[in-house]
Amino acid sequence: MNQGNGLFTLFQRGELARSLEHELTKITEAVAGWNEDALLSSPESDICEELEEKFLVEPLVLDRNGITAGPVKEAFASVRQFGEEVRIRQTVVSISVPFTGDPELFRLRPSTFTYNPPAATIDGNELKIEWMGPLNQDGQQIRLNLDRQLDEIQRWIDWSTAQVRAYNPSAKQKIVNEVQARKARLLANRSIQGALGFPMRERPDATTYSVPIKRKKIVPRRTTAPNKPFQPEPALAEAHYEAALEVLRNQRNALERAPGTSAKMGEEEIRNLLLIGLNSHFEGQAAGEVFNNTGKTDILIRVDDRHIFIGECKIWKGPKTISDTLDQLLGYLTWRDTKAALLLFIRSGAPGDVMPKAIAKFREHPNYKRDGQHSTEERHDFVFHTNGDTSREIKIAFLPFHLPKEPNDS
Repeated sequence: MNQGNGLFTLFQRGELARSLEHELTKITEAVAGWNEDALLSSPESDICEELEEKFLVEPLVLDRNGITAGPVKEAFASVRQFGEEVRIRQTVVSISVPFTGDPELFRLRPSTFTYNPPAATIDGNELKIEWMGPLNQDGQQIRLNLDRQLDEIQRWIDWSTAQVRAYNPSAKQKIVNEVQARKARLLANRSIQGALGFPMRERPDATTYSVPIKRKKIVPRRTTAPNKPFQPEPALAEAHYEAALEVLRNQRNALERAPGTSAKMGEEEIRNLLLIGLNSHFEGQAAGEVFNNTGKTDILIRVDDRHIFIGECKIWKGPKTISDTLDQLLGYLTWRDTKAALLLFIRSGAPGDVMPKAIAKFREHPNYKRDGQHSTEERHDFVFHTNGDTSREIKIAFLPFHLPKEPNDS
C-alpha cells in the first residue's frame, strides 16, 4: 500500500474490503513469479516470512500520549454574515498525532462507516488535525473539540482494524498454502522424490533391546544448494530424525534412573552406549551400522562423504561449552536440511540453573535463526543456518542428561 500526503477526507479513497481481496490475489501472483531454483533452494519459512512482510497489513494505532501542539496562529477565513461572504480573522490550533501502521488505511473505507467521515493531513507517520474558530476562544473548549475529532477518527480506525485482523491470518495461511503447493508442483515436474537414499531393513535381533521404539528404515530426503540450479542432496528424513531422538531420550531416561551405574561411566562410555542403542534400531543398506563415530564424541550418519546427522556429546563446564560445541557442529554440517543433536551431560549444578544459561547461549549465537518446534525441560529445538549461507538450515535438538559425577571427579 502506498503512502500519500495532503489534506483530505479520511477513509474515502477506496474500499478496504476490495483492497484486501486484491492483496490476496497478489499473493498467488507473487509465489507464481518466484524463481524456481530459489523457491526450491530456500527454506520455506524464509520465503513465507519475506512474503508476510510484503502482504500482511499493520493496523493503525494512534499514540495519543505522544501528541504535540503547534504554535497557535491566526488566519483569515471566509464566512457568511447577513447574506454576504466576508473574511474574518480566526484562531488556528493544530496538533500532530504520531501513529503506527499502514498509512494507506487512512484512505480506505471500512465496511462499517458513516456518511460524515473525519478529515486530517497525513505527514509521514503523523496525523495532523486542525481547529479553527473565533479569536480568544477558551482553551478547554478547543481541547474538547480536538478530542472529539480524535475520538471520531479512532472509531473509524477500530472499524478498519477489525477487517485487518480478519485478513492477516487468512493471508498468512494463503502464503503457506501457495508456497507449499508450488514447491510440490516443481518437485513433481522435476520428478524428485521426497525421500531418496539408502534403504534400510530391520535387524532380526532388534527385539532384544529394551528401548521401546519400532525400528525404522532411514531414507534421506534430497534437497538443494542455493544459487545453483536445483540439485538433490541427501538429508535425513524427519521421521527418522525424530525416531533417533526418541531412542536417545529413552536411553537418557534409563541412565538417569540408574545413577549407580551412570556414575561409573565416562563420556566416551556413555557415547558408545548411545551408539549401541541407535544401531540396534537402525541399519544401512549394506547391513552395517548407520550411526558411527569419528573421534571421541561424534555420533553421525554420513552419505557421499558428508554428514547428514551428527550428535555431539558434551559435559557441562559452563556456558562456553554450548558456544564451543555449536561452532564445532556448524563446522561439520554444511549441507542443506541437515540435522543435529547436542547431548549435554550435566554432572555438576542443578539442571534448573544450567538450562536457562545453555538456552541463552543458543540464542546468542550469530547463526541462530529461531526456536524450533519443541520447547520443554527434556528437549529444546533450534534452527540455525550454516556458516555464510542463511538459506541452508540446520535443526539442532538440545537434549540435557542429568547424570551423577564420576567417582574421580573433583
